[in-house]
Amino acid sequence: MPNPKRKHTRSRRDSRRSANWKLEPLSLSTCSNPACGKLVRPHTVCPECGWYGGKLVLAPKTKKAKRGEGGQQGEEKK
Repeated sequence: MPNPKRKHTRSRRDSRRSANWKLEPLSLSTCSNPACGKLVRPHTVCPECGWYGGKLVLAPKTKKAKRGEGGQQGEEKK
């Protein structure tokens, strides 16, 4: 098995390693729901409306009310 004759410099070693750090930008496509049209990752359900492939797959998420809201203050559960 061959062995190196000389040690490679730090700059040569680091320049080889630095070629792999760059990330590619995300590929995005539009939602298949004509009313939504948000940008989503391909082959995933739209988190905004729940559509995938032109069909409603998941019910859209609704925001929950906070604990302090929605009731009278000073009420205790028994």
